[in-house]
Amino acid sequence: MSVTVLVGSQWGDEGKGKVVDILSERYNIVVRYQGGANAGHTIKIKDKQFIFHLIPSGILHENVTCVIGNGVVVDPRALLDEIELLQQNGYDIEGRLLISQNAHLIMPYHKLLDSISESGENKIGTTGRGIGPCYIDKYARKGIKIIDLLDKDELAKKIRQNLKEKNNLLKNVYHREELDVEKIIEEYSAFDKAIDPYVADVPNFLNRSINEGKSILMEGAQGALLDVDHGTYPYVTSSNPTSGGACTGTGIPPTKITDVFGIVKAYTTRVGLGPFPTELTDETGERLREIGAEFGATTGRPRRCGWFDAFLVKYSATINGISKAAITKLDVLSEFDEIKVCVGYELNGKKLNTFPSTASILEKVTPVYETLPGWKQDISKARSYDELPPETKDYLKFISEKAGFEISIVSVGPRRSETIILDN
Repeated sequence: MSVTVLVGSQWGDEGKGKVVDILSERYNIVVRYQGGANAGHTIKIKDKQFIFHLIPSGILHENVTCVIGNGVVVDPRALLDEIELLQQNGYDIEGRLLISQNAHLIMPYHKLLDSISESGENKIGTTGRGIGPCYIDKYARKGIKIIDLLDKDELAKKIRQNLKEKNNLLKNVYHREELDVEKIIEEYSAFDKAIDPYVADVPNFLNRSINEGKSILMEGAQGALLDVDHGTYPYVTSSNPTSGGACTGTGIPPTKITDVFGIVKAYTTRVGLGPFPTELTDETGERLREIGAEFGATTGRPRRCGWFDAFLVKYSATINGISKAAITKLDVLSEFDEIKVCVGYELNGKKLNTFPSTASILEKVTPVYETLPGWKQDISKARSYDELPPETKDYLKFISEKAGFEISIVSVGPRRSETIILDN
């Protein structure tokens, strides 16, 4: 029995989709435990690219069962689009996709309120997919769960209650057009018919599977530094991408977790607003973005780019309990003569001993760098550690020691085949 939690170790976009796809061969079940359609996981197989926002990346392996946990907020349209994409490409998902009956639904008013919020002065750079407003309703005990779809009368009652409040807000505060209550009720009733074959009692299924000796990989969305409790608040997501969120988002108890696996990009990126100590706003940052194709899989927004921040990743490894890591996009650094690594921060001329997750402090720190020589050669053809240049090995060893984790996988390109497995 093996239950592994896989977390993004930075600000998201670390390449979790590819790593989950690779690791899925080792597991019977892959579970998504939080977030929503604001996350995009990209997988490239030969010349075909798949981008999943809700369905776990392991769905491309025919022997893997994929589960959407109760911690996920589900956008019906995004989910149905992904199911259709898989079916169009010949993937049989019958019996292989389960959705928690307790997952909350993103409603049209969530998206509208999210976009209105992001157009104001206090925006934080969200994707505008309704994630935050949906979680707000969840914790205000006004949310609509998938299980609510089973009772049409109760569903209509809840939607009408919510729309009364939301339409009042839209009309009198934001001066926007009110939403059509009956249209939304009809739309979500139709959604019930489409997903009914996939709805399940997920905690019961997962714990029974563990007792039967099956292996489970739990996949988080976004990254640890976007965690609402442990990230760079308030520039965070509305859920817990850290490993602790895997338990609350699935119903698997902490005593069943056997390992935590971190996904670490070989440099640092961030989408949206918020502090970013190693951000490069010069030509080097542009080169990183261009070479790494750093544009959001969900929104297409250009990502902010900077050097690897070992001080940040060490904090992430601590709060998540990361023991092993996959290094992604290492090939992007191949064109640089020198590569910098942040090994600490200074604030007002004094060295910090701990990572300051508070945004107001983090935006004032000065990164302390060490410079390593680049390798200046193509590494995308390497399939073993021994085939990597000495400078590449030195870089991997350096960031591993500074950030405090053991490297288990090295990605040297976007395709599934462009990967070096260091342990089996």
